[in-house]
Amino acid sequence: MSYTKLRLVNHEAPTREERDRLELLQALIDAPNFDPVLRPDVLIVPADHPHFGWGCQVPDCERTTAESAMCTRHQAEWRQAKSEGASKSQYLAQAKPLTVALGTTRQRCRICPDRGVHHLGTQLCYTHHNRWHKLDCPSLEEWVKEQLPLPSFGPCLASICSEPARCPLGLCEGHHQRYEQHGRPGGARLKRNWATLQNQIGKIPAADVEDKDVFRAWCQEATSVLVTGRLSLEGLPKLLIAELKWGLFDHYQQAQPSLWSIGAVRRTVRTCRKLNLTSLGGPEHPRVPQEAAATRMIIRGIRESLRRVYLSKEDTKDAGFIETEHFGRRFESSAGYFDLTAVSQRWLRDLLWEYMAGQLRSVKGPRSRSPFDQVRRSMVQLGAFLAARVPQADDDPAVLTAEHAEDFVADLRNREREGLPALGLRLPNGKPPIVTGTARRLALTSCRKAAYWALETGHAEAIGLSRDFITALPTGGKDPKRSRNPFSDDVARALADEKNLQMFADTQDAPDYGLRDIWETLVFTGRRASEVIKLRLDCTARYLSFPMLWHDQTKVGNYNEGIRIPEYLFDRLEQRRQKTLARFEDFHGRPPTRAERPLLALFPSPTCNKNRQKAISYGHFHMTFRAWVVELDLGTAVPHQARHTLATKLLKHGASLAHIRRYLGQVSERMAEHYAKVASSELEDVLHAVWVSGPGSAAPGELLSGERPLSQHEAMALALDLSRRSTPAEGGFCTFQPVVDGGACPWNLDCENCDKFVLSGADLVYWRRKQQQWQSQAERAPDDKTADYLHKLFEPTARAIDGLERALAGMGLLEQALSLDLRRPQDYFERVWSMSFRAADLANLAAGEETDDGPDEGMADAS
Repeated sequence: MSYTKLRLVNHEAPTREERDRLELLQALIDAPNFDPVLRPDVLIVPADHPHFGWGCQVPDCERTTAESAMCTRHQAEWRQAKSEGASKSQYLAQAKPLTVALGTTRQRCRICPDRGVHHLGTQLCYTHHNRWHKLDCPSLEEWVKEQLPLPSFGPCLASICSEPARCPLGLCEGHHQRYEQHGRPGGARLKRNWATLQNQIGKIPAADVEDKDVFRAWCQEATSVLVTGRLSLEGLPKLLIAELKWGLFDHYQQAQPSLWSIGAVRRTVRTCRKLNLTSLGGPEHPRVPQEAAATRMIIRGIRESLRRVYLSKEDTKDAGFIETEHFGRRFESSAGYFDLTAVSQRWLRDLLWEYMAGQLRSVKGPRSRSPFDQVRRSMVQLGAFLAARVPQADDDPAVLTAEHAEDFVADLRNREREGLPALGLRLPNGKPPIVTGTARRLALTSCRKAAYWALETGHAEAIGLSRDFITALPTGGKDPKRSRNPFSDDVARALADEKNLQMFADTQDAPDYGLRDIWETLVFTGRRASEVIKLRLDCTARYLSFPMLWHDQTKVGNYNEGIRIPEYLFDRLEQRRQKTLARFEDFHGRPPTRAERPLLALFPSPTCNKNRQKAISYGHFHMTFRAWVVELDLGTAVPHQARHTLATKLLKHGASLAHIRRYLGQVSERMAEHYAKVASSELEDVLHAVWVSGPGSAAPGELLSGERPLSQHEAMALALDLSRRSTPAEGGFCTFQPVVDGGACPWNLDCENCDKFVLSGADLVYWRRKQQQWQSQAERAPDDKTADYLHKLFEPTARAIDGLERALAGMGLLEQALSLDLRRPQDYFERVWSMSFRAADLANLAAGEETDDGPDEGMADAS
């Protein structure tokens, strides 16, 4: 061959920016903590590498894997063993390792140091292996000792290959086979009897080539050959090589990196060669085909790593985006990149960047990316409005006045009323979103927050933004907090039907991630969806023979909270735990250690989850649940309604709002009322169950009904059955049994001084007004002696009122009791309204009218 080997080179001279970036990356690559496997241009990856390992999981097996943990042969055997009930660790203990005879490797011939190995069994080059194969020699080792090394054919002519050539054609073992498969472009062939000719002329004869240009083009465009454990970056621009090395290293520094196999990385390198890329750190994303999903993912991840290296905080401000990892923060299941270029005015975009940076620097920053997304959308709308109405403000914010802020508010309200699209925003489908009431409220609130932050920090004064403009921005208004309704009876029955539940598991959860178990846990316990999805492996156990569920209520700061669960749910979660353990063993080839078990997720995510500590996302569960509801034609049911349903059911069965708040782990009593749909009559029934002793008792205000739910026998013992053991009286209930049974009051209805009289939570407003009336009379008393007498006379009643307020406050019902208006007037204004008659007595009375001569007297006596 008369020409030298060609290499792919960058024909354009590197710019100053490219040289600076290359020096920066090279310094990072030369750092002591950098993975030494990634330093050379030809990556020699060991079989047991923690991230790019390609060896079979069976010990001592020499065969390679593709995307699974085992080679093809062992993977088939494992499927068979698994179907017979064997575990992964049991199979690996008895599996026999396999050897490899043929294949392209980086090894050298045991005789010729400058030639590659053709056969792995003999460890000989192509020529020596053929010689040995034709001989009938009893000992390979003895034959090898007698052979002499052969001269080298030089390096492979393929531009991206550094392996030695196998013959005078100038191609290595792998590229020689590929050249044959491609039909020999250019017609390159070996001379006949070239070995004999070599001995005659004393040098290796060149191959015959019909079309050297075609052959040269094929060598230049040839892709790398799959070599076991090797990834070649040769032939790429130096900057791109450094970017690939750093991107691969930085990706695996994450706590939960996605899986980038050596095969996927090799395909990414081939794509970079095909697209003639010189760098991945440019502003434009390379146009990778849609079907190459893994390649797109790897390039996107490398670009994210390079952004954090190439650009500092201030650089990102000039570039029009903010990177949260520059501030040491990363929101869960979210990228740290926020694009701000949609804000047209530079001063407004800088204000937004500074506001977001201030939030990231604060001790109590946002827990999710939602506030950042909302303020970005709000500023985009404000910027689009100002660009259209006040174009002179693009460069000078000092021209803005309070009138401009008022016009922006009016424009938002008009768009909300008319259902018009928002300015500047675009949905993923390219269409603008419609301005709704919620969108308008959030936009105004976010704009006001960012503007007032600029006013307080002095940023507004520095850029010349008027104080009048900022103060004219109103808040969006109070969130109406419209709670969801509980499930209706027909929807609840459909979502709990066994046939429908099995359909949910079969159609929406074919890989069996546990979506049905999550839903049934929500129904039985009323937990938040995130609390159930993020359950740990050992979240269930028995204590005193009772099945318990342990979970974290992170929203209210309650960790490791335990609640009782039914046996059915306990059994389902136990089955799910066994499945999770089996999948961990299938992936790692061993059961989890004692230290790993508490950290494992009960419902692990199938992606970016090598250690199985990350749970599936709420978005995935919500999406599949919605598809199930659509398939059942149940309207707009969502998982969170199960929590409202349980709260309402608890209330109807006698639980107080304090009990509901404590059980469901809610922030306040108001939130408990927000979840439990309480009608005024239901709230009155709840307050009626709170009893304290009346003013005439020995201990006024003493709680007579316990805070905990009472059993039926306890309630009967304490005489709490209102329908049978009490009767309404003025301001409370009378528990004197003769009066309850219909007799006349022996104390002439002097309830306030009677020890049989009790106050209920529903009577608090009545007694509050009584107290105000007595205080008013004492203030108008002619002298202090009379006032002291009135206060002393009302003291038992005041003590009873204080005791009732303390009891209601301890149960979380004080606010509801004060907001409840007076009970029905017939309960206490006139005695006749609160009298009751038994049906049997009325029947006997009607029968007596027919025989008695004086029915009017009988009726009067009965009255």
